[in-house]
Amino acid sequence: MRRVLPVGSLLLAVAACAAVPDRSALPPPLPEKVTAQPYGDLLQRARAQASRATEAAFIDDWLALGDVARGLEQTAQYLVLANDVPPKHKAVLVHHAGDLGKAAKELNDSASAKDRARTDRALAKINAKVREMRLGD
Repeated sequence: MRRVLPVGSLLLAVAACAAVPDRSALPPPLPEKVTAQPYGDLLQRARAQASRATEAAFIDDWLALGDVARGLEQTAQYLVLANDVPPKHKAVLVHHAGDLGKAAKELNDSASAKDRARTDRALAKINAKVREMRLGD
């Protein structure tokens, strides 16, 4: 019994120190040439980028925010050609992807200007659009 407590404590300490993936890390860049990608993968990418943009805006990291905005613009371009699009999104995908691209452009412009109010409005549009395109429901 005397050995169980120290060994158990050691195991708990090791488990607590285990590395967790960096939530703020961006997905790897997409190729420059726009090609068809799975809708679910692109949507997950847009969601991760929207989350990272929100985090960058919270701490006024304008450079990172601009990078994320440009990545979101690229993701919006890829969404137009996505394959495996759920039937409920097929008819409006081009419109939604266009709106996402415009909001990402607004975000990039507001990040360049370091305008918090415009950034907040652009982020609200982006998060709403990504939520609108989700697979569930």
